[in-house]
Amino acid sequence: MSTILFDKIVFGPIRSRRLGVSLGMNLLPTDGKLCSFNCIYCECGLNEERRTHSKLPTRQEVKEALIQKLTAMQAEGVAPDVITFAGNGEPTMHPEFGGIIDDTLATRDRFFPKAKIAVLSNSTMLHKEDVFQALNKIEDNIMKLDSVSDDRIRQLNVPNAPSFTFDKLLKQLCRFDGNVIIQTMFLKGELNGESVDNTTEPEIAGWLEALKKIKPKKVMIYTVDRETPVKALRKVTKEELEIIACRARKEGFEVSVSA
Repeated sequence: MSTILFDKIVFGPIRSRRLGVSLGMNLLPTDGKLCSFNCIYCECGLNEERRTHSKLPTRQEVKEALIQKLTAMQAEGVAPDVITFAGNGEPTMHPEFGGIIDDTLATRDRFFPKAKIAVLSNSTMLHKEDVFQALNKIEDNIMKLDSVSDDRIRQLNVPNAPSFTFDKLLKQLCRFDGNVIIQTMFLKGELNGESVDNTTEPEIAGWLEALKKIKPKKVMIYTVDRETPVKALRKVTKEELEIIACRARKEGFEVSVSA
């Protein structure tokens, strides 16, 4: 199985389908994956197949690595559109996440003040107040919402915590009071003989109702782009994504589509 793991704190820049020229930030171990979800479509692979043995980078190490990279980019005349926290799992699991965001904002302002700060998160750490407050400080806090069904969430995202439910997630997302970007992966396929499909009418109708409550400033929908750990998964077509996007736009939401 081909998977992507990042062996540095700062990687890229790469051209992102959704974010433009993106400088990546990995707050997790470089020898494996550390995540509170175990998504069956994750490009980093499944948690049990990518166990980590090294430590998390320290706040100071992250700051120094970013300064070094931005210094080099400035000398080369290359500017990032966005500095994106993603990496080998869930970035908000880092115990110094709040402080790291403060450092990154200050460093960004020093080198490339026009660059945005983005965090790609699975939304599982929003109950931690320091994480929530840090996400409210940045331009692009991109939170995952793949389904409004607990059964589908357990099938697609496989949360580590049995207590994780859609109702709890919805309450946390509503706390942003609209200052949030929602990201949803749509896909189809099969897992252990059962259908995988979060594009059914009940799923989409429920998803739209959730968006009305969350009131996000933007919605990003996308589908499988790279090889997935579970082989029997497949892309949703661009045409299908556009139909979903059109329904969300009719409700007043700004929607981007990546197929």
